[in-house]
Amino acid sequence: MSDSLSFTAEQEDRDVRLDLFLCGRTEGEYSRAFLQKQISLGNVTVNQKKVKAGFRLSEGDVAELLLPEPVPVEAIPENIPLDILYEDDDLIVVNKPKGMVVHPAAGHESGTLVNALLYHCNGSLSGINGVLRPGIVHRIDRDTTGVLVACKNDDAHRALAAQLETHSITRRYRAIAWGRFKEEEGTVDAPIGRHPVDRKKMAVNYKNGKHAVTHYKVLEEFSDAAYLECRLETGRTHQIRVHLSSIGHPLLGDEVYGRRNDKYSLQGQVLHAMVLGFVHPSTHTYMEFSAPLPDYFNRLIQTLR
Repeated sequence: MSDSLSFTAEQEDRDVRLDLFLCGRTEGEYSRAFLQKQISLGNVTVNQKKVKAGFRLSEGDVAELLLPEPVPVEAIPENIPLDILYEDDDLIVVNKPKGMVVHPAAGHESGTLVNALLYHCNGSLSGINGVLRPGIVHRIDRDTTGVLVACKNDDAHRALAAQLETHSITRRYRAIAWGRFKEEEGTVDAPIGRHPVDRKKMAVNYKNGKHAVTHYKVLEEFSDAAYLECRLETGRTHQIRVHLSSIGHPLLGDEVYGRRNDKYSLQGQVLHAMVLGFVHPSTHTYMEFSAPLPDYFNRLIQTLR
């Protein structure tokens, strides 16, 4: 039996297109093209009526998405260029571009980082995380750019997974958040778990959340935003996005946790995984990798200045 998802439009969703509304509420799990196809097939209703993708929502409208029966997804090698920062027999470190999904899923069956890695590594990736996530030890969101490591064998995978578990991996991000900060540095120490109402979102959840700590430092302030460095002490899903939003400073461009109608016409959150450091699984030496800010990020900084 097909699954269905239901979302109620809030005040800030007024006059938003249905397809864009669903993209935001499903947290990028389904592509806009996939959602538009479901709308055209009649698998989406608003207030129990079939409408078009360009339908403009009103506050209180209830949109229901009937998901098609799942089709087995197979990760296949694809010749997609990679920005490789480092590679050896145990692992590969890449600079992931904006808009690239890390592993195949419904609505994103191809064009992912896993498809590219399978081709480049000729299938030599760790199998601990299953056939759809070979080599993937950790992930970053589709619209987050920056450094990500993948493992070529299970021993390397286990070693890095253990470092992630003990929070000993260095992870420093760059971000641009709304508003001016009262202090130059700060820490958000608040548990993160599933949103109590919207299961596709994460939230600060003191009842059922997991321990999460984010340290931030203001690098530069603008009239209505700030350029930050964020250091992760833990690595929960959407941690930086949720934590900064919880203190009133959501990321620019964040369609899920941020402001609606972003005036800078951004594609997703302004977040870049700049530095990743860990102990190499074979040499046991500490290694650190960095990826330069992407062009769009630099252009936005110049605009804000």
